[in-house]
Parts: sequence; C-alpha cells; structure tokens
Amino acid sequence: MATPHSATDDPDAPAAPAAVKILIAGGFGVGKTTLVGSVSEVTPLRTEEYLTRASVGVDDLAGVDQKTTTTVALDFGRITISPELVVYLFGTPGQERFWFMWNDLVNGALGGIVIADTRRLDTSFASIDFFESRGIPFVVAINCFHNTNTRTPEEIRAALDLDPQVPMLLGDVRERDFGRDLLLALVDHLMDLASARVG
Repeated sequence: MATPHSATDDPDAPAAPAAVKILIAGGFGVGKTTLVGSVSEVTPLRTEEYLTRASVGVDDLAGVDQKTTTTVALDFGRITISPELVVYLFGTPGQERFWFMWNDLVNGALGGIVIADTRRLDTSFASIDFFESRGIPFVVAINCFHNTNTRTPEEIRAALDLDPQVPMLLGDVRERDFGRDLLLALVDHLMDLASARVG
C-alpha cells in the first residue's frame, strides 16, 4: 500500500516563499497599528481593546487623549514582494504593561521600524534601546500628525540620540507610499550593514 506524500515530498511542487519578519515598535498611540494597516495587502489582524476606567492612572494618555483603544498583543500584516518572498509585519503593543510581549515578537525579526511622535519623543526611547541592545537593525519613522512637527530632522535626531547610520524618515504613516518608503529604507539599511560586514 502506497504511503501518502506531503507537498514537500513532491519535487515538482513549487517552493514555499522565503519569509521575512519585520517588527514595528514605538510608544503608545504613535501609529503602529495605522502603519501596519496602511501597507498590508490583507486585512490586518488586530488585538485592540477599548480603554476603560481601569486604565486611569496606569496608561499615560498625554497627547493622545482622544484615543479609545489600545493594542494588547500585536498587529499583524503581510506584503507579498514576489512569489519567492513574503514580508510579515508585527506591530508591538506600546504600553509599558504589555512590553513583555516584545521578547516573543522579536524572535526571528530581520529588522525593525521605530515610529516616533515629535510631540512625545520620550515614548520612543524604550523601542530604540530595545533594538540597539539586541543588535537588530532599524529605521526611525517620524509620524507627522497633521503637520504638527515643528522640529528639524537634525533636532529630532539629536533628541533621540540616534547613531548617524540609522535612517530616519519623516511622513504620515496613514499613507501607503510612506510605509513603502520605510520598508525600502530598512532593506537598504540591512544591505549596507551586510556589505560592511563582508568588506
């Protein structure tokens, strides 16, 4: 009696595409869920819950007082680059009480995007430290909410104490083109770092 073969046993079966994992991090309310939603080709998986009275005194809503929901686990999206390559996006929760999730989400990540809000730059420090301490390459996205940014790129870079080689882009994470530019900047950054190691 013949034994069944799995698809991977068939030499003529198409190869599964290579998967690349990218982590989207940043403080509470900076636009992580929005970025994943703006670039994902599929309806993103979201784990948002409504803010309740229980969060009063726990969650800092300064600058985002109109926000009514929060990510409690992750956001997930997908972008098919080609039949051979698929990018998976994982958005982290921004509130400190959910940071324990970051250690699981970062496993296997090739790189990251840190989203920052110039009205609350201090909320980005933990994300930058997280990637730097683990040696994970990242780019920084300055989310310009309704053109509220009044700082120059140089001032922002100095305030975040960014290494000169870390790419930083300013734009609106609601716009798909900006999300695409961020991903391309991260790919270029990863390639530059790989070339430097080989050289």
